[in-house]
Amino acid sequence: MKRLICLLACILLAAASARAVESCSWYEVFVRSYQDSDGDGLGDIAGLTARLGYLQDMGYNGLWLMPVMPSPSYHKYDVTDYMAIDPEYGTEEDFRAFISAAHEKGFQVIVDLPVNHTSTQHPWFRAACAALSAGEESPYTAYYNFRREAGDGYVPLGETCWYYEERFAGGGMPDLNLANEAVREEIRAILAWWLKEMDVDGFRLDAVTSYYTGDTAQNVAFLAWLKQACEELKPGSYLVGECWAGLSVIAEYYRSGVDSFFLFPASQAEGFIAQSLRGRSGRAAKFAKALQNVLDAIPEGTLAPFLSNHDTGRTIGSVQGRSNPAAAKFAEGVLNMLPGCVFTYYGEEIGMVGSGDDPNKRLAMYWSDADMTLQPPGVTNLEYAYPSVEAQQGDPASLLNYCRAVNRLRLSCPAIARGENTLLSTEGELLLMRRQTDEQTVLIAVNFSPKEAQTAELAAPVTLIGQVNVAEEEATLEGQTLTVPAYGIVVMGETDRARQ
Repeated sequence: MKRLICLLACILLAAASARAVESCSWYEVFVRSYQDSDGDGLGDIAGLTARLGYLQDMGYNGLWLMPVMPSPSYHKYDVTDYMAIDPEYGTEEDFRAFISAAHEKGFQVIVDLPVNHTSTQHPWFRAACAALSAGEESPYTAYYNFRREAGDGYVPLGETCWYYEERFAGGGMPDLNLANEAVREEIRAILAWWLKEMDVDGFRLDAVTSYYTGDTAQNVAFLAWLKQACEELKPGSYLVGECWAGLSVIAEYYRSGVDSFFLFPASQAEGFIAQSLRGRSGRAAKFAKALQNVLDAIPEGTLAPFLSNHDTGRTIGSVQGRSNPAAAKFAEGVLNMLPGCVFTYYGEEIGMVGSGDDPNKRLAMYWSDADMTLQPPGVTNLEYAYPSVEAQQGDPASLLNYCRAVNRLRLSCPAIARGENTLLSTEGELLLMRRQTDEQTVLIAVNFSPKEAQTAELAAPVTLIGQVNVAEEEATLEGQTLTVPAYGIVVMGETDRARQ
């Protein structure tokens, strides 16, 4: 099996290295909480389509949609039909129109694919349960992991003597038997429907460490199979996996050939971005060391850094940003100076808050006081610490306009996302990096000091490409002397003389 994994990984990594993931600034959307188009209070596909202009203007060029398949739950990770659109969100025609409009505006689109488990209401599971209850044969009993003994991770099947595996306990989500060839054929058909019929550009792969619980080798082999299937169906499909683990484990999963895995060590309150911001001294050096550790561990593949998502507390809490807008801005700036595909959770650009119970993390997008969806069921803490999109758009100093500026700076310099990184120096609190591709070389300066400007003597002449700052002060470049204000970020281009 290990030889097979290595062979597949080499083939797929070679194919991946021959192309670049087109989108570098991704935006995660919980459709239910985003934009309502028909007045029923629930966000929908047509509402998201109507907001594509906003997202394009903000500087995002990739969209990740949380599950849009039919499901009995509000979150929709317990799927009942993998090849359909949940009627709450609209129709197949609505989705096709969305994809067409998104592609016209230059977006790539991936959809969440939870194939670790289905809903207990899925026809496969219902057929399996009916057969077991009646003592009859059914091919669907092999679609899941049934046994007669109780045990950790197993749930009793009604009043029968059977138990089924469910690692996400209490969610009504029985695990699929991914070793079953019939299940894999079903999954291949699902991939084909989304990639070819619905024309999506790839998938976010849910809970990849739970495909075969506790068995990394089998998880990696299954991911290699998934990647190969997607490449056969639609070459260049982008896959990003949720491997909620430490750096060494994430690095191991890259052997599957899957393009990206979310960089959890950079995220949340204990991630190296937030920790660097909260440090009292040596912030630049600590960040540089953490980044180099990542690059050493994952020399191939595309990084997928993020600050928060639908399962985590939002960034405002992680960086204590309620009372410190500068930290909230700077965290977004630092994230966007990382290489790879950066992911932003909806509402982060306006400082939405949320922690604790999952519904608290998935609140209605705050467009304006008159334009919001209904809140998800089960919300226990409803709070908006920052003004609405409408209010922030009219404030040049707002978090939203800062995010817009840093996103657009990232898009204007492809080397930021795609270049090979070289750490140049960390004098004081100023980090200097070089990011280089065959077409472009840029220098990136990041001042981690929240209060004081930092100065550096550059080794060669540069030209100023752009900068983003948390306040009105701007960076200056006098000859080869660079001065960067507190929490400032500067991107520079090397001159012909510097490259000689």
